[in-house]
Amino acid sequence: QVQLVESGGGLVQLGGSLRLSCAASGRTFSSYAMGWFRQAPGKEREFVAGIVWSGSSIYYTTSVKGRFTLSRDNAKNTVYLQMNSLKPEDTAVYYCAAMKIPGQIAVPEKYDNWGQGTQVTVSS
Repeated sequence: QVQLVESGGGLVQLGGSLRLSCAASGRTFSSYAMGWFRQAPGKEREFVAGIVWSGSSIYYTTSVKGRFTLSRDNAKNTVYLQMNSLKPEDTAVYYCAAMKIPGQIAVPEKYDNWGQGTQVTVSS
């Protein structure tokens, strides 16, 4: 089991940047795949990006490719989502999640642990 705490959300203007962090507790963090999801009001939770335990493979949803960068630092038990060129449609609550058994990284039901979420608002 890991516990996850997100930080770094906030209000930013169109074209701005934010870096989200997800700090994990637990000594087994480095064995977990990690993902970021987001949920806008009235919409379903959607996959944003995911990274395998080693960091060797990273996946992005199409709408954020080239703008968002996901990374992890296993020594610090932290994953980071660098978000550049933000758009109003990126506005959502962003959630960090941990997957113990490798599986479909874009499927939220495959994740075992979730953070409480952090709000990202992009104004035009």
